[in-house]
Parts: sequence; structure tokens; C-alpha cells
Amino acid sequence: MEKANMNRTLVIGDIHGGLKALTQLFERAEVSTNDRLIFLGDYVDGWSESAQVIDYLIQLAQTHSCIFIKGNHDAWCIDWLSEGIIDEVWFAHGGKSTMESYQQLPDSVKQAHLKFLRKMKDYHVDEQNNLFIHAGFSSMHGPEKERYSSNYSWDRTLWEMALTVDSKIHQDSPRYPKRLLLYHEIYIGHTPTLYYGVNVPMQGCNVWNIDTGAAFTGKLSCLDLQTKKVWQSDVLPSLYPNETGRNKN
Repeated sequence: MEKANMNRTLVIGDIHGGLKALTQLFERAEVSTNDRLIFLGDYVDGWSESAQVIDYLIQLAQTHSCIFIKGNHDAWCIDWLSEGIIDEVWFAHGGKSTMESYQQLPDSVKQAHLKFLRKMKDYHVDEQNNLFIHAGFSSMHGPEKERYSSNYSWDRTLWEMALTVDSKIHQDSPRYPKRLLLYHEIYIGHTPTLYYGVNVPMQGCNVWNIDTGAAFTGKLSCLDLQTKKVWQSDVLPSLYPNETGRNKN
């Protein structure tokens, strides 16, 4: 292994049941046990291998340094696995494929997956004061002061604000968003960059969006925290040619 690949922190975007994309991505990035892996959430709902993705991640955590952030789709999956709750919106936006991926699995596996999902973090702050969170937060004092915990996995205002801040506004200005000053950099998923006609990770101010639309027609991406080098899988429809993912039929 080349020295350049040692001791990296790799940030991985929304997977949405695309295990083939995840394994392909790891091969291309030459992921090793020297790397720290930070996953930004939404492991399920989309392609046909949601349960298999969770199984893979459970095994991965035994050999690699991993941090798993919880996404909104993961929260839906927890409700279903624990209480049998089938949210209509969830079912229509990938939940059906997740349920089908668990059909042939014993209850012991479902319980192991539920335990894994429940241990996921709402957010993580590293030693360099970088924040990793699925969606965002609204409090000017940071996510630890968030009034509504659902914002961790649902909020889009942080990303929308970061995209629209006038570049002429300096960080010292009282008009500069206070939320963005709390951290060195912020890494999110949740809002596919495909919405903006972009198929690679995007940056707005100090916010990086790593969700490149793997649930739809995009690719799964990971980014090297230090160098900002990006690796991507093939587009997901090419890896699952007989499926629709979360694309409309």
C-alpha cells in the first residue's frame, strides 16, 4: 500500500441499499484497515440490498475504524424493525425494497441489525472540529443545542444557506451565518447533488455535501477529508439494471 493511502479519513455518502456500489467504491479507493471511515447515513431504502448493506457494515466495523451517522431513512427502518411501523411516505420512498430485502432473514438477524442501527450517532465532531451529520441543524449554538432532534436527519436549511451565502460577505461580518462559524468544516448527505445538476460532491462555504444521488441515477461517492480527493462507483442503475431504485417508474 502506498504511503499516500495510509491513515486517511474517508467520508462516504448515502448508500441506499446499493451494496454493489459500496464494494466497488472501496476497491477503487483502496480502502484499508489504516483508514478511518465516516458514513453519513441512509444505508437503506432504494436498491435491493438494504439488509445486505447493514450486514456488510456490521462486519466492516469489526476490522475497520468506522463511525456511522444515522439518516432519516435509517430512522424509518428502526421504527419498522422495532415496532412494525410502516410509514406511508417511507414505504413509497424506498421502504418497500428494504422490507423485501429482509423477507428471507431470520428474526435473529433483524434484531442484530436493529441493535446496530440504534447505536448510530446523530452527529460526530472530530479532533479538528469538523462536524459530520446526515442533514443539518438549525440552532445557532450547534447541534448539541438543537430543539428538535429530527433536524439532524431532516434539516435542509443548513445546506441551502451555505449554497446561497454571498461570497462577498466575509466571515468577520455580522451578516455571516453564525452556524457556519462553529466548525472548521461540515460534512452532510441527505440532499442529492443531482438536484443541482452536479454528480460529484459539492461545497458551499465550509459545508461539503457528499450525497451524489446513489438512490437515483447517480453514483456513490467518498471523499478524503484531508486531500479532498473523490472516488465514485459506477452509476447505480448500471449496477442494478433490472431495478428502479428510488427513480420513478
